[in-house]
Amino acid sequence: MMNQSTLNKLIEMRLTALADAFRNQMNDPKMKDMPFDDRLGMLVDIEYTSRKNNRLRRLIRKAEFEQPDASIMDINYCSGRKLNKSLIQQLATCEYITEHRNIFITGATGGGKSYLACAFGMEACKQYYSVKYVRLPDLLLDLEIARSEGCYKKTMEKYTKPMLLILDEWLLLKLPEAESKDI
Repeated sequence: MMNQSTLNKLIEMRLTALADAFRNQMNDPKMKDMPFDDRLGMLVDIEYTSRKNNRLRRLIRKAEFEQPDASIMDINYCSGRKLNKSLIQQLATCEYITEHRNIFITGATGGGKSYLACAFGMEACKQYYSVKYVRLPDLLLDLEIARSEGCYKKTMEKYTKPMLLILDEWLLLKLPEAESKDI
């Protein structure tokens, strides 16, 4: 039987989901009759799933989505919006990322472009791609501040490092010459 010292070691090794699941197994009388291999397999599955879920949460948090609840499944395809459902579902596979392609979402203000962009970003996170969402006015301000504070290179890395960069509110304003070179 595993003692408290072993449980503490699991926690120290950051196997907390496994340690919690093991504690639950030890307190469940039905588990005592289960073969060791099956119990170990269950514990490993729980730890693996926990780590994948934590990674997904971290990717979503780092992406800084304007609409973190956006989902491809919740897109409204009503006729007036002229959305191509098969194209959206194809883009949701994130194949465009591996092919190094860009997506431009155009349409009238208030048409749901930001929601759609965030939904594509969420799908990318679910496939464990790093994503960064930023409104263009915020990006330009961030770059201007970085130039004045001497940390331009570090700031640019923040926007060039992710596999998917979502620029929202693209060209709603006319860009000055200096900013257009950055973008």
